[in-house]
Amino acid sequence: MKYSNDKNAQILLSLLKAHHIRKVIASPGTTNIAIVGSMQHDEYFEMYSSVDERSACYMACGLAAESGEPVAIICTEATASRNYFPGLTEAYYRKLPILVIAGSHGEHAIGHLHSQVIDRTQSPKDTVKYSAYVNKIGNDKDAQHNTTIINRALIELWRHGGGPVLINIDASPRGFDTEELPSVKAIKYYNIEASFPSIEDVRIAIFIGAHTSMSEELSREIDKFCAVHDSVAFCDHTSGYRGKYEVNFALVCSQKNYKSKLLSPDLLIHIGEVSGDKYTTQALKPKKVWRVSEDGEIRDLFHSLDSVFEVDELSFFKHYSAGEGDKTTNLDRCKAEYQECLSAFPELGFGNIFVAKQLSSCLPENSVIHFGIFNSLRSWNFFELDSSIQSSCNVGGFGIDGALSTLIGASLANPQKLHFLVVGDLAFFYDLNALGNRHVGNNTRILLINNGRGIEFRKKDHPGYLFGESADLYIAAGGHFGNMSKTLVKSFTESLGFEYLTASNKEEFDATYEHFVTEELTEKPMIFEIFVETNDEIKNLDSVRNIKATDVPMMERITDTAKAGVKAILKKIK
Repeated sequence: MKYSNDKNAQILLSLLKAHHIRKVIASPGTTNIAIVGSMQHDEYFEMYSSVDERSACYMACGLAAESGEPVAIICTEATASRNYFPGLTEAYYRKLPILVIAGSHGEHAIGHLHSQVIDRTQSPKDTVKYSAYVNKIGNDKDAQHNTTIINRALIELWRHGGGPVLINIDASPRGFDTEELPSVKAIKYYNIEASFPSIEDVRIAIFIGAHTSMSEELSREIDKFCAVHDSVAFCDHTSGYRGKYEVNFALVCSQKNYKSKLLSPDLLIHIGEVSGDKYTTQALKPKKVWRVSEDGEIRDLFHSLDSVFEVDELSFFKHYSAGEGDKTTNLDRCKAEYQECLSAFPELGFGNIFVAKQLSSCLPENSVIHFGIFNSLRSWNFFELDSSIQSSCNVGGFGIDGALSTLIGASLANPQKLHFLVVGDLAFFYDLNALGNRHVGNNTRILLINNGRGIEFRKKDHPGYLFGESADLYIAAGGHFGNMSKTLVKSFTESLGFEYLTASNKEEFDATYEHFVTEELTEKPMIFEIFVETNDEIKNLDSVRNIKATDVPMMERITDTAKAGVKAILKKIK
């Protein structure tokens, strides 16, 4: 007998070894044969047998407490797993690292009257710290997902003091012909008390997602880290970092037919939260990622997570910025590529990107700017802002709602500082009632890009584009809110005490925008409504994404949807 041919079983066994889990107490059953059958012929595992699952779990408590090691207990489906609960309650309150591996037919079988299938999606609160369902693998993404959640489960055995963990796993006994276990990525976990690994002399970059205002001390430590390791910090306008090594690379990353060689670092340090810069997150292809966050959670955004550091960012960068250096080679390369794209920027029609290009360099120093999600944030991410300007976007929940309210709330914190918002018409009207709030101050300025619809759903790389103008019916929600009325917003906002500005073409914009960005606090808050055409918006983005080209293989240039279509056609031909 050899290892099971089941991929889930192979991944689990490989990760048990990587996380140094060898002690096992097995109970009889069928849905756990793929795992138990593989273990009993591998001398790595120290195995014991117990028919009674209640006894098995208490045995595991004693073995774990005495040895100081984690202990895996393995059973089949149905009530067998229920009988672990008394022992798991003991383990929970004593924080003993007991790993329950329970065989399963998969979540899809729950509730359909299959024999021995019970619902284990929830456990009593004080029995396990973390539970997961590892369902059958159908493709590479499934395998990657299962690898990640098993890693997380095994880390939870020790994290925050440790405790019991439950893995429900669908692993079928499909034969035992596999000679060796596959090499599976084990995610390592470090806290402030651990000995951190060394950083090799490799290409390193930082990626910063949405981040609260960054302290000067943290910014200096990131600068020092980059100077020592010849690194850069890839950012967008939600990242909060405005240091020397900030690189806004969305313009380069957005190119359809060009792939920068600077986007494949050997090690990527990932800090911050959700990013609205999808071009950069999709273009970055790091060999491995270190996630640094005080929450200690596994966040595998780039699908190459190697280690999680449950430490504050300042302590992390202080630890790794020891030494002297003033290296800027990679910074210079990134800036050169960005400038190359910027210098070849196409002539644009009147739209969000055009406005962003004109205004990004003339916002008042020390002001604050907020963006609506998707089109507004994307358009402005193509351009750099002055380092004194704070910028933000509601990318946490990433919803259409709340942009105006968030701006108003932020503006109340410092009435003497100008607060701008760039927002599309659907998001504007969604949160319209916020403008009537009596606390709105004269430091509030709103740039409304009114194209009469959700332009996101009409751009060429969105599925809605296939519907053409008919997408406006229900997908892009065109024609609402006065259907680009020239008087609706003007009348409403002037009645509320706003100064209203408007432009429908480049000439009108050029004659108006300087007043909108004046650094002086005016008597009233301002709203600048800009009317733009859908086709100009679509063409502008397409032009910007085709500035630079290189010899990219044809199959890498077309979309995943197109690839799937080509493959389907070829399959039919065969």
